Amino acid sequence: MANALITGSSRGIGRAVAQAFARRGDRVVVHYGRDRDAAQQTLASLEGSGHAVIGGDLGDPVEAQRVVEEAVAALGSLDILVNNAAVAPSAANAHRVDSASYAEWQAAWSAMVSVNLLGASNVTMLVAQHLIERGSGGAIVNVGSRGAFRGEADHPAYAATKAGLQAFGQSMALVLAPHGISVTSVAPGMVATERQSAKLESEQGDSIRGQSPFGRVGTPEEVADAVAYLTSSSAVWASGTVLDLNGASYFR
Repeated sequence: MANALITGSSRGIGRAVAQAFARRGDRVVVHYGRDRDAAQQTLASLEGSGHAVIGGDLGDPVEAQRVVEEAVAALGSLDILVNNAAVAPSAANAHRVDSASYAEWQAAWSAMVSVNLLGASNVTMLVAQHLIERGSGGAIVNVGSRGAFRGEADHPAYAATKAGLQAFGQSMALVLAPHGISVTSVAPGMVATERQSAKLESEQGDSIRGQSPFGRVGTPEEVADAVAYLTSSSAVWASGTVLDLNGASYFR
């Protein structure tokens, strides 16, 4: 049994990861940014016992530290961190360089960098030091994006922060390997989460599904299964990798 902190796990990929971990007997801290009700729903869906829910804005360094401290206190220790929390692309935060105002550009970059990159780096630093102090190894997985490689025309800050997160993970893999801590990333393409349901059901849906030769998009469970593998003892030698999960919709 392992103890895991999964940021941004109130719904979508994060919820699926929490459920996958709980099924294998892990205890999980479900972290949420704003939607406590959704986090409670995730908690209620988990097998086993001893899980916890903790809220906090990871874009605030003080809040990020509190989240990690409360997670350690709730479970007694941590073995696994999954950096899934992110300010995701939406119509409200679109910032195409050829149409956005300077204010829109600044707002999008500030929000995405503070959570997607700086927040993840702060949580990683704190958890890594906890793991080093414990001396029992561990695993860290970053949830990146296909957009880091393919680009995001409407949301360049999102692509940039996910690329930064994946590069950051490789830097951490170098430093943490001597401590028995593996660090990996996954780079999903389009995934059928609640957030994407309207887009997939719209007239864009067939075109999006057609990006993959499988004729569909990924599922949260497929991403969760990959994350579960990367946090297992069998995957230590994969440390430093960025695993593409996009159904052959993009090659690099």
